Amino acid sequence: MTSGKSVTRSAPSSVQATTIASSLLTVQTPGPGFTDLTGEAAKFVAEAGARDGALTLFVRHTSASLTIQENADPSVLVDLTTALSRLAPENAGWTHETEGPDDMPAHVKTMLTGASLQVPVLNGKLALGTWQAIYLIEHRKRPHRREIVLQFIGSNQ
Repeated sequence: MTSGKSVTRSAPSSVQATTIASSLLTVQTPGPGFTDLTGEAAKFVAEAGARDGALTLFVRHTSASLTIQENADPSVLVDLTTALSRLAPENAGWTHETEGPDDMPAHVKTMLTGASLQVPVLNGKLALGTWQAIYLIEHRKRPHRREIVLQFIGSNQ
């Protein structure tokens, strides 16, 4: 157990949720890989007049997913792609192959990484860490048009 001297916490603050703002973000992916959505999410928060609350992102697909990951070293994203491919390879003997050999592994990768995220919004800004970014992960081999629902719930300026 850690001593109380090494842990600090700010005082709780509360706001009354007075705003629900929603938008549909459409992204054309180039094929497998990570697409940074941080700028679009920040732009939405600003346009919504968000002050304090939560931004939810939800991808409306079962073969693409969302994650928060490092944005400083691109090799992290390469290694994450490699790890996901090892966890759900195409040649694993899947029975579902209706949409091609990359479809079932894409579903597994989405299950592992998730279809939604929630990011706190504090003082009108996404409360991401210094090296964090919001990414859409395309798990299919060919380009796709992906839809992400953005929704802010909280107080406005």
